[in-house]
Amino acid sequence: MFDALEPNGIAARINENNMIINHRYKFIFIKTRKTAGTSVEIALSKFCDGDDIVTPISPVDEAKRQQLGYPGAANYGIAKRYYSKLDWLKLGLKFEPKRFFNHAPAEYIRDHIDPDIWNSYYKFSIERNPFDKAISRYFWSTREPRPTMLEFFNTAPIEFITNWGSYTIADHIVADKVARFEHLADDLATIGRDIGLPEPLSLPMTKGGSRKNREHYSHVLNGDDRARIERVCAKEIAAFGYQWTDASD
Repeated sequence: MFDALEPNGIAARINENNMIINHRYKFIFIKTRKTAGTSVEIALSKFCDGDDIVTPISPVDEAKRQQLGYPGAANYGIAKRYYSKLDWLKLGLKFEPKRFFNHAPAEYIRDHIDPDIWNSYYKFSIERNPFDKAISRYFWSTREPRPTMLEFFNTAPIEFITNWGSYTIADHIVADKVARFEHLADDLATIGRDIGLPEPLSLPMTKGGSRKNREHYSHVLNGDDRARIERVCAKEIAAFGYQWTDASD
Protein backbone atom coordinates (compact mmCIF):
# COMPACT_ATOMS: atom_id res chain seq x y z
CA MET A 1 0.00 0.00 0.00
CA PHE A 2 1.94 2.98 -1.30
CA ASP A 3 -0.70 5.46 -2.36
CA ALA A 4 0.64 7.71 0.36
CA LEU A 5 4.18 7.70 -0.99
CA GLU A 6 5.67 11.02 -2.03
CA PRO A 7 5.45 11.90 -5.75
CA ASN A 8 8.78 10.27 -6.58
CA GLY A 9 7.34 6.96 -5.39
CA ILE A 10 8.95 3.62 -4.71
CA ALA A 11 11.55 3.84 -7.46
CA ALA A 12 13.10 6.91 -5.90
CA ARG A 13 13.20 5.40 -2.44
CA ILE A 14 14.46 1.91 -3.19
CA ASN A 15 17.68 3.14 -4.82
CA GLU A 16 19.44 3.85 -1.58
CA ASN A 17 22.04 1.17 -1.08
CA ASN A 18 24.98 2.89 -2.66
CA MET A 19 28.53 1.67 -2.54
CA ILE A 20 32.12 2.81 -2.72
CA ILE A 21 35.17 0.79 -3.71
CA ASN A 22 38.31 2.67 -2.74
CA HIS A 23 41.62 1.37 -4.07
CA ARG A 24 44.01 3.61 -2.14
CA TYR A 25 42.70 2.50 1.25
CA LYS A 26 41.43 -0.84 -0.04
CA PHE A 27 37.89 -0.80 1.27
CA ILE A 28 34.38 -1.57 0.05
CA PHE A 29 31.55 0.35 1.70
CA ILE A 30 28.17 -1.36 1.33
CA LYS A 31 25.55 1.21 2.18
CA THR A 32 22.36 0.12 3.93
CA ARG A 33 19.03 1.87 4.36
CA LYS A 34 18.11 4.25 7.19
CA THR A 35 21.50 3.92 8.90
CA ALA A 36 23.11 7.34 8.20
CA GLY A 37 24.66 5.69 5.15
CA THR A 38 24.42 8.76 2.94
CA SER A 39 26.31 10.86 5.47
CA VAL A 40 28.98 8.17 5.75
CA GLU A 41 29.20 7.83 1.98
CA ILE A 42 29.70 11.56 1.49
CA ALA A 43 32.33 11.60 4.22
CA LEU A 44 34.16 8.67 2.61
CA SER A 45 34.09 10.43 -0.76
CA LYS A 46 36.68 12.85 0.59
CA PHE A 47 39.24 10.04 0.42
CA CYS A 48 38.37 8.88 -3.11
CA ASP A 49 40.06 9.73 -6.37
CA GLY A 50 39.53 9.19 -10.08
CA ASP A 51 40.24 5.46 -10.00
CA ASP A 52 37.62 4.58 -7.38
CA ILE A 53 34.08 3.28 -7.87
CA VAL A 54 31.49 5.64 -6.43
CA THR A 55 27.80 5.17 -7.25
CA PRO A 56 25.45 8.15 -7.66
CA ILE A 57 23.39 9.58 -4.82
CA SER A 58 20.33 11.82 -4.96
CA PRO A 59 20.72 15.23 -6.63
CA VAL A 60 20.31 17.01 -3.29
CA ASP A 61 22.96 14.89 -1.61
CA GLU A 62 25.21 15.09 -4.65
CA ALA A 63 25.02 18.88 -4.43
CA LYS A 64 26.08 18.67 -0.79
CA ARG A 65 29.01 16.45 -1.76
CA GLN A 66 30.06 18.94 -4.44
CA GLN A 67 29.69 21.83 -2.00
CA LEU A 68 32.16 20.08 0.29
CA GLY A 69 34.55 19.67 -2.62
CA TYR A 70 34.52 15.87 -2.53
CA PRO A 71 34.66 13.65 -5.65
CA GLY A 72 31.27 12.56 -6.99
CA ALA A 73 29.96 9.48 -8.75
CA ALA A 74 32.49 7.78 -11.02
CA ASN A 75 33.45 4.48 -12.62
CA TYR A 76 30.22 2.69 -11.71
CA GLY A 77 29.85 0.99 -15.09
CA ILE A 78 30.55 -2.73 -14.90
CA ALA A 79 33.40 -4.13 -17.00
CA LYS A 80 32.19 -6.18 -19.96
CA ARG A 81 34.16 -9.24 -18.80
CA TYR A 82 31.60 -9.64 -16.02
CA TYR A 83 28.60 -9.66 -18.39
CA SER A 84 26.42 -12.74 -18.59
CA LYS A 85 24.77 -13.90 -21.81
CA LEU A 86 21.58 -12.20 -20.67
CA ASP A 87 23.49 -8.96 -20.05
CA TRP A 88 24.87 -9.04 -23.61
CA LEU A 89 21.38 -9.70 -24.97
CA LYS A 90 19.98 -6.72 -23.09
CA LEU A 91 22.82 -4.57 -24.34
CA GLY A 92 22.08 -5.70 -27.88
CA LEU A 93 18.47 -4.68 -27.41
CA LYS A 94 19.74 -1.17 -26.61
CA PHE A 95 19.24 -1.29 -22.88
CA GLU A 96 21.70 0.76 -20.90
CA PRO A 97 25.08 -0.81 -20.12
CA LYS A 98 25.24 -2.72 -16.85
CA ARG A 99 26.16 -0.66 -13.83
CA PHE A 100 26.64 -0.94 -10.11
CA PHE A 101 23.16 0.07 -9.08
CA ASN A 102 22.36 2.04 -6.00
CA HIS A 103 21.08 -0.83 -3.88
CA ALA A 104 23.66 -3.37 -4.97
CA PRO A 105 23.99 -6.07 -2.27
CA ALA A 106 27.21 -7.81 -1.36
CA GLU A 107 26.62 -10.79 -3.64
CA TYR A 108 26.11 -8.56 -6.69
CA ILE A 109 29.24 -6.57 -5.88
CA ARG A 110 31.29 -9.74 -5.40
CA ASP A 111 30.13 -11.16 -8.73
CA HIS A 112 31.09 -8.04 -10.69
CA ILE A 113 34.56 -7.16 -9.43
CA ASP A 114 37.97 -8.81 -9.48
CA PRO A 115 37.98 -11.69 -6.95
CA ASP A 116 41.29 -10.44 -5.55
CA ILE A 117 39.67 -7.10 -4.71
CA TRP A 118 36.67 -8.75 -3.10
CA ASN A 119 38.81 -11.13 -1.05
CA SER A 120 41.47 -8.66 0.06
CA TYR A 121 39.65 -5.36 0.58
CA TYR A 122 38.13 -4.39 3.92
CA LYS A 123 34.34 -4.56 3.62
CA PHE A 124 32.07 -2.70 5.98
CA SER A 125 28.44 -1.73 6.38
CA ILE A 126 26.05 -0.34 9.01
CA GLU A 127 23.11 -1.84 10.89
CA ARG A 128 20.49 -0.28 13.16
CA ASN A 129 17.99 -1.39 15.78
CA PRO A 130 15.25 -2.85 13.56
CA PHE A 131 12.36 -1.35 15.53
CA ASP A 132 13.74 2.16 15.36
CA LYS A 133 14.83 1.66 11.76
CA ALA A 134 11.34 0.52 10.72
CA ILE A 135 9.76 3.68 12.12
CA SER A 136 12.31 5.82 10.32
CA ARG A 137 11.58 3.93 7.11
CA TYR A 138 7.84 4.44 7.54
CA PHE A 139 8.09 8.20 7.88
CA TRP A 140 10.68 8.41 5.09
CA SER A 141 8.57 6.45 2.59
CA THR A 142 5.05 7.74 3.26
CA ARG A 143 3.21 11.01 3.06
CA GLU A 144 -0.19 12.19 4.29
CA PRO A 145 -2.63 10.57 4.34
CA ARG A 146 -0.36 7.84 5.62
CA PRO A 147 -1.29 4.15 5.80
CA THR A 148 -1.10 2.59 9.23
CA MET A 149 2.33 1.35 10.21
CA LEU A 150 1.19 -2.25 10.01
CA GLU A 151 -0.19 -1.71 6.52
CA PHE A 152 3.16 -0.32 5.49
CA PHE A 153 5.20 -3.06 7.18
CA ASN A 154 3.01 -5.75 5.59
CA THR A 155 3.10 -4.39 2.03
CA ALA A 156 6.45 -2.61 1.64
CA PRO A 157 9.24 -4.45 -0.19
CA ILE A 158 11.10 -6.49 2.40
CA GLU A 159 14.26 -4.52 1.63
CA PHE A 160 12.56 -1.47 3.13
CA ILE A 161 12.43 -3.19 6.52
CA THR A 162 15.55 -5.37 6.67
CA ASN A 163 19.13 -4.75 5.56
CA TRP A 164 20.19 -8.36 6.11
CA GLY A 165 20.56 -9.13 2.41
CA SER A 166 22.88 -6.17 1.87
CA TYR A 167 25.91 -7.35 3.84
CA THR A 168 25.32 -11.11 3.74
CA ILE A 169 25.66 -13.85 1.13
CA ALA A 170 23.69 -17.05 1.72
CA ASP A 171 22.89 -15.70 5.20
CA HIS A 172 26.59 -15.37 6.06
CA ILE A 173 27.86 -11.92 7.06
CA VAL A 174 30.62 -11.09 4.58
CA ALA A 175 31.45 -7.63 5.91
CA ASP A 176 34.61 -7.43 8.00
CA LYS A 177 32.81 -4.89 10.17
CA VAL A 178 29.14 -4.06 10.55
CA ALA A 179 29.05 -0.75 12.39
CA ARG A 180 26.13 -0.12 14.69
CA PHE A 181 24.06 3.00 14.26
CA GLU A 182 23.62 3.18 18.03
CA HIS A 183 27.33 3.88 18.54
CA LEU A 184 28.27 4.91 15.03
CA ALA A 185 30.96 7.44 15.88
CA ASP A 186 33.00 4.91 17.85
CA ASP A 187 32.61 2.22 15.20
CA LEU A 188 33.57 4.60 12.40
CA ALA A 189 36.67 5.60 14.34
CA THR A 190 37.60 1.92 14.54
CA ILE A 191 36.96 1.44 10.82
CA GLY A 192 39.01 4.53 10.00
CA ARG A 193 41.96 3.09 11.91
CA ASP A 194 41.48 -0.32 10.32
CA ILE A 195 41.68 1.05 6.77
CA GLY A 196 44.28 3.70 7.55
CA LEU A 197 42.37 6.90 6.88
CA PRO A 198 44.59 9.90 7.61
CA GLU A 199 41.88 11.70 9.60
CA PRO A 200 38.54 10.96 11.27
CA LEU A 201 35.38 10.93 9.21
CA SER A 202 33.34 14.11 9.50
CA LEU A 203 29.69 13.31 8.81
CA PRO A 204 27.49 15.94 7.11
CA MET A 205 23.80 16.12 7.96
CA THR A 206 21.58 14.56 5.29
CA LYS A 207 17.94 13.47 4.93
CA GLY A 208 16.80 14.89 8.23
CA GLY A 209 13.31 15.97 9.13
CA SER A 210 11.16 13.22 7.60
CA ARG A 211 10.43 11.52 10.92
CA LYS A 212 7.96 13.57 12.92
CA ASN A 213 7.52 11.21 15.86
CA ARG A 214 10.71 11.06 17.95
CA GLU A 215 9.28 9.00 20.79
CA HIS A 216 10.93 5.74 21.82
CA TYR A 217 9.83 2.94 19.50
CA SER A 218 8.02 1.14 22.32
CA HIS A 219 5.63 4.11 22.45
CA VAL A 220 5.09 4.14 18.69
CA LEU A 221 4.77 0.49 17.67
CA ASN A 222 1.93 -1.75 18.78
CA GLY A 223 2.07 -5.50 19.32
CA ASP A 224 1.26 -6.37 15.72
CA ASP A 225 3.88 -3.91 14.43
CA ARG A 226 6.46 -5.43 16.73
CA ALA A 227 5.59 -8.99 15.67
CA ARG A 228 5.90 -8.15 11.98
CA ILE A 229 9.29 -6.49 12.44
CA GLU A 230 10.54 -9.38 14.56
CA ARG A 231 9.58 -11.83 11.79
CA VAL A 232 11.11 -9.85 8.93
CA CYS A 233 14.27 -8.92 10.88
CA ALA A 234 14.73 -12.16 12.81
CA LYS A 235 18.19 -12.82 11.39
CA GLU A 236 19.75 -9.49 12.26
CA ILE A 237 18.03 -9.50 15.64
CA ALA A 238 19.71 -12.82 16.37
CA ALA A 239 23.06 -11.88 14.83
CA PHE A 240 23.47 -8.58 16.67
CA GLY A 241 21.55 -9.30 19.85
CA TYR A 242 18.86 -6.66 19.40
CA GLN A 243 16.10 -6.87 21.99
CA TRP A 244 12.82 -5.10 22.43
CA THR A 245 12.99 -2.71 25.36
CA ASP A 246 10.36 -0.44 26.86
CA ALA A 247 11.15 3.21 27.36
CA SER A 248 10.54 2.75 31.08
CA ASP A 249 13.19 -0.01 31.36
